[in-house]
Amino acid sequence: MKRAPFRIGVDGLNLALHRGTGVATYSRTLARTVAEMGRAPDLIFGLPVHPRSPRDLRETLFFAELGRDDPADMAAGGSPIKRERLFVAPWARRLIDVPVEGRVHAEAFAERLPCFSRVYSFGSLWSVATRHFKRYRRFLTVTMPDPPEIMHWTYPLPIHLAGAVNIYTIHDLVPLRLPHTSLENKRLHDRLLRSCIRRGARICTVSEASRRDIVDFLGADAGRVVNCYQSIDPVPAIADDELGGRLRALFDLEPQGYFLYFGAIEPKKNVGRLIEAYLASEVATPLVIVGGRAWRSENELRLLGSPGSQSISGASRVRKLDYLPRRMLDVLIAGARGVLFPSLYEGFGLPVVEALARGVPVMTSTGGSLPEITGNAALLVDPYDVGAMAAAIRRLDGDAALRHTLAAMAPIQAERFTPARFKTRLSALYQSLVPEQGVAPAQSVTFGTATA
Repeated sequence: MKRAPFRIGVDGLNLALHRGTGVATYSRTLARTVAEMGRAPDLIFGLPVHPRSPRDLRETLFFAELGRDDPADMAAGGSPIKRERLFVAPWARRLIDVPVEGRVHAEAFAERLPCFSRVYSFGSLWSVATRHFKRYRRFLTVTMPDPPEIMHWTYPLPIHLAGAVNIYTIHDLVPLRLPHTSLENKRLHDRLLRSCIRRGARICTVSEASRRDIVDFLGADAGRVVNCYQSIDPVPAIADDELGGRLRALFDLEPQGYFLYFGAIEPKKNVGRLIEAYLASEVATPLVIVGGRAWRSENELRLLGSPGSQSISGASRVRKLDYLPRRMLDVLIAGARGVLFPSLYEGFGLPVVEALARGVPVMTSTGGSLPEITGNAALLVDPYDVGAMAAAIRRLDGDAALRHTLAAMAPIQAERFTPARFKTRLSALYQSLVPEQGVAPAQSVTFGTATA
């Protein structure tokens, strides 16, 4: 009898986030792609499920924690909470089995949890691992029965799963290349990235720009750094008449009647200069900004004024919306006259690809991977040049032929990042580490329902 295919583990660091980020999308699509390979992944979380709790209750405790707005082990933006004063022991940690057997009605988590085989967790795993790394300068070892052959950590985490081939995804080097745009301890982050390179069987990344950075700036062996790019979630089809109705009902907007920025409000995203350039362009088409506030977001939004204060002329044309459910954001993207995303630096640039896939014209920047990701299908600007950005906005607003050309080229460029291509790249990476042993798919679970 042939052995079942090798199994793959995926961490739930970002899957646990109630409000997902680009890295959360990466984690979700990676886990879903692994499942589509016939290898429904083992998922490892940092949610508190006490080892002495009855097995029949663990599923309930797990989903209760997963449903929290702010998971106990996470800070804003997905960074592990710092608990500097707590002692951390040097020994390995045993992960807790969470049998998911359909006791919980988990349909509410369908957008966040992929099909999986097994779930394991350990309370405060991410912060424990961070403290362990700071204290002992080595990775925290975790153990579990019958571990998967490959453990794919979707973020540079100082954790090693015993008995598995461990690989780590490094999305970008923004904390080192643009240190003023993030809060990480730069010495610690540099040491962590270099340790991932030394400990990991491979480093996975999401663009050739990031791969070059990892090799050039961190001295990684080029043969052990693999660019798999990234995939986006399937693009929902929205009929024109339905799109117009939903835009008017939800946002009081018309199709092609607004520009859109969506993403985090933080220094790296360059929202402050975008607002300045938009106001300087003097276009009448409103700008809609969708994104949760992050570090120094007040400074990025300063031109819009604060409650009770007077904003500058033209700021009323800018509408700021907080986090939106995915289905509502999809409507805004599909109906936009153009997506404006002049980020200072991106390892991949997920919002840009999501716009391209929908055939929406894009203005983006020359920062990081963005020229590589967009090819000739977008307007590129220097993200520090407000005048050039304003001119590009005026051009995109007034030139219907340009918008038509970009809209036609966009889906063709987005084809480089389809789920099928991502699956091919990931499969090649995994096969290079553990040669195929068989073809029989392992048992998997989708929200408590066993599937063959």
